[in-house]
Amino acid sequence: MNTNVVVSVLSENETGFLPPLKTKIDSIEKYEVVFLGFPIWDMKIPPPIKSFLHQCKLIGKIVIPFNTNAGYGVGSSFDTVKELCLNSAVLEGFEMKGGVERERKYLVIKDEKRKEAERKVEQWLKKLKITNN
Repeated sequence: MNTNVVVSVLSENETGFLPPLKTKIDSIEKYEVVFLGFPIWDMKIPPPIKSFLHQCKLIGKIVIPFNTNAGYGVGSSFDTVKELCLNSAVLEGFEMKGGVERERKYLVIKDEKRKEAERKVEQWLKKLKITNN
């Protein structure tokens, strides 16, 4: 990861910066369940995801977070989703180790990693009773 990017992420997280979003979801109210996927940045939820949650107001929705990380885990990200979705049902999240940029190991889900990801996601969805399989 570029050092400037790390400094920017740290600064954004420290100041509570919420970047403006270019894309808006016009019909979020139609959905009962929202899967919220994101990478981990500095052991936290990325500021653009915070912007999304502030903008969309997922009141009364079922929110299901999932993320990838560099192997350090979810950090405070799932707790932050719960804090930003107080009037929603936030279900147990899913996390999976992805790439490690500083080691030039980028997220590539193929071969054995793809099979592992499929198996883990299926188990998670069954546990949440989201799938019929």
